[in-house]
Amino acid sequence: MKTIRAKRKSIESMKPFKLVKYVSLSSLIVTLVCTFLLSGFISQRAKAILFQKSEQYASIVAENLNHQVFFQFTLPTLITDGEIRLSRQSQYERLDRVVRNTIHGFAVERVNIYDPEQVLTYSTDAEKIGTKGNLGEVFKRALREESVSLLSTEGRGFSALPWKTGPQKLKTYLPMWEEQPMSWKRGKVLGVFEISQDVTGDYEIIHGFQWIVGTSFLAFVGILFTMIALITVRAERIIGMRTSERLKLEEQLDQAERLAALGEMIAGVSHEIRNPLGIIRSTAELLYSRAEGDRQRRLSSIIVEEATRLNDILTEFLDFARPRRLHPSKCRIEDVIDRNLHVMEHEFQRLGIRVEKNYQTGDYTMEADSDMLYRALVNLLANALQAMSDGGGTLRVRTGLVNGKEGPPLIELHIGDTGQGIPPEVRKKIFNPFFTTREKGTGLGLAIVQSIIDSHNGDIEVVSEEGAGTTMIVRLPLTQPEPDAGDEAAVDLA
Repeated sequence: MKTIRAKRKSIESMKPFKLVKYVSLSSLIVTLVCTFLLSGFISQRAKAILFQKSEQYASIVAENLNHQVFFQFTLPTLITDGEIRLSRQSQYERLDRVVRNTIHGFAVERVNIYDPEQVLTYSTDAEKIGTKGNLGEVFKRALREESVSLLSTEGRGFSALPWKTGPQKLKTYLPMWEEQPMSWKRGKVLGVFEISQDVTGDYEIIHGFQWIVGTSFLAFVGILFTMIALITVRAERIIGMRTSERLKLEEQLDQAERLAALGEMIAGVSHEIRNPLGIIRSTAELLYSRAEGDRQRRLSSIIVEEATRLNDILTEFLDFARPRRLHPSKCRIEDVIDRNLHVMEHEFQRLGIRVEKNYQTGDYTMEADSDMLYRALVNLLANALQAMSDGGGTLRVRTGLVNGKEGPPLIELHIGDTGQGIPPEVRKKIFNPFFTTREKGTGLGLAIVQSIIDSHNGDIEVVSEEGAGTTMIVRLPLTQPEPDAGDEAAVDLA
C-alpha cells in the first residue's frame, strides 16, 4: 500500500509540470496564430498605404495632364481649327503627342479620356477609340469631381498570406475640367481621365515582405518550440529519474522500518532464549563429564553441539538486530585477513582448497574496528568455502590501494573463489536479510557483512559469472570521519 501511495504522489507531483508543458504548447500555438494574423495586418496596412500613394500619384499626373492638354492642345486647336474633332488625324496626333510628352517619366501604363457620354474620345491604345464604356457609378462620381481608384488583380490569396500573385492594375478615374487662366478655381467638367498604373512590382515587394515576416516568425516559433520540446524531454527524464529514486528510497525506508521492528522483536526473543539455552548447555556439559557409558557421552555431546549451534544463530540474530558501536583504531587489513586464514586453515586442507595471497598495499595503516572486520571476513570466507565445498578449488585474496572518486585513496580487497558462480536473479537478493539458497543458515551473513562495511563508510560489490566463480570486492577508506553527537547517540541507542 505504501508503494502504491508513493507512486500516486509521484504522479500527482508530475501533474503541475504537465500543466506547464501544455500551457507552453498552447502559448506557442497562440503565438503562431497571432504571428500569422499580425503578418496579414502588416501586409494589408502596407497595401492600403501603397494604394493611397498610387492614388495620389495618379491625381498629380491627372492635374498635370489636364493642364498640359488644355493649354497645349485644347486652346491652340480651337484657335486654329475652330473646333475639336479627334477623328482628324492631325488633331489626334497633336493630342497624343501632348499626352505622351506629359506622362513621359511617370509610371503610367495607359491614359483614356471619356466625354460626358462615356464615349472613349482618346486612348494611348488607339484601337479602342470611339467605343462606349460602361463604368457605372465610378464614372458618375468622377463627373462629380471625385477621385475614384479601383485595383484589379489576377492573384488569389489564402487568408492573409497570398499563395499566388498576378498582374496588379490600379485604375484611377478623375474629372477633366476646364482651366481658368490666372485663377486657381476649376471650370466645368469636360470629361473623365482614366489613368492605369501597373503596380505589380510594388505589390510583389509587399508580398515578398509578407512572406519574409511570416516565415521568419514561423522559424522563430519553430526554434522556440524545439528548444521547449528538448527542455521538456530532459525535464521529464530528470523527473522520472528522481521519481524512481524517490520510490526506491521510500521502499528502502519501508524495508528499514520493517527490519527495525523485526530486529527489536529478534533481540527480545534472543535474550529470552539465550538464558535457558545456556542452562541446557551447561547441564549437558555436566552430564557429559559424569557420564558412565559411551551412549550417554554421545547423547550429551549432541546436546552440547546443538546448543552451541543455536547459540551461534542467536549471536547472528543479535548482531543483525543490535549492531555494535564502531571502535576504530590503527590496523592493517592484511593482519585481519591472515588471522582469518589461520583459523580456517584446517578447513582449507580438509576441502582441498588452495589459497593464493597477493598483498599490494605497501606500508600503510587504516582506521577500522579490527574485530568487526574480522567478523565480516569470516562470513565472506565461509561463503567462498561453501561455494567450493564439492570439489576443492582456489581461494584468491588480493589487496591494493585504488583512487577514490573524491578524496584520498581507498583500500580494495578482493576475495574470489572458483565455484559455480551466482545466477543474476539471485545476485540481486544476496544482501537481503534472511535470504538464503541453502538448507541450513539464517541468511543473515551477507546482511551483517554489508552492515559492517557500511559502518566503516565503505562499499561492497559482487562480480560473478555462472560457472566461473564469484569475487567479492570490498572498498574501505583509510580514515574514518569524526562522528557527530547525534550519530554517537544513535549508535549508543542501538
